[in-house]
Amino acid sequence: MLGIGAWKQRMPQPEDALPGRQTPILDPRPHHVTGRSLLPSAFPGSKTLIVGMGCFWGAERKFWNIPGVYTTAVGYAGGYTPNPTYREVCSGQTGHTEAVQIVYDPANVDLSSLLRTFWENHDPTQGMRQGNDVGSQYRSAIYATDAEQLAAAEASRRDYQAQLTRAGYGAISTDIAMAGPFYYAEDEHQQYLSKHPDGYCGLGGTGVVCPIGLDAA
Repeated sequence: MLGIGAWKQRMPQPEDALPGRQTPILDPRPHHVTGRSLLPSAFPGSKTLIVGMGCFWGAERKFWNIPGVYTTAVGYAGGYTPNPTYREVCSGQTGHTEAVQIVYDPANVDLSSLLRTFWENHDPTQGMRQGNDVGSQYRSAIYATDAEQLAAAEASRRDYQAQLTRAGYGAISTDIAMAGPFYYAEDEHQQYLSKHPDGYCGLGGTGVVCPIGLDAA
C-alpha cells in the first residue's frame, strides 16, 4: 500500500490523466522584468529550451538575466493533460513537471552555458522531488526542441554524472527527451520572484561544478 502522498511521486498513465481543456489558461502578458513578449515567435532566429528544476518560481529567475536570453516563461511540460491549471498539476494527475521555457539567441549565449546553469542550480538525483517539494511536478527535466539540443543534453548528463559520482551522489534521474507541448502557467506564476522578491525559492544545488563549457585547463 502506498504511503500518504506517494501516489503523487508516480507518473499517471495517459488514460488516467485529467481531461484538461482546449482553451489556454493564459493570454501571455509582457515579461515582468524585461517587458518583452513571452512568446518564442516574437524573436526570429531564436532557439527555445525547456527545463524543469523543481519549483519554477526560483528556476525561472536563474535564466532571465543571462546575457543572450531574450525571454523566459513558466509553465507545464512533459505531461498529458492539455492546458492544465496549477492546481491540477500539483494534484499529480496531469503528468507535467513545472518547467521554464528559455528563448535565447544562439549567437550570444552558448547552449552549454544554459545547461551548466541547469545542472548546477538543483539536485538532479532526487527523482520526483526537489528538497522539501515532493511530487511528480518537481522532477528534473530537459526538453529539447531540436536534435542538437537533445544530443548536447545527453552528453552533459554523462559528464555531470561522472562529477556527481566522484562527489558521492547517486544516479541522475533527469528526464531528457524531445519537447512536447508547453502550456503557459497562470500570470500570477510568471516571473514570480520579480513580483515577490521575498517569495519562496526552494532551489538548492549540489555544490558540484558541471564541467561542460569549461576550459579543460
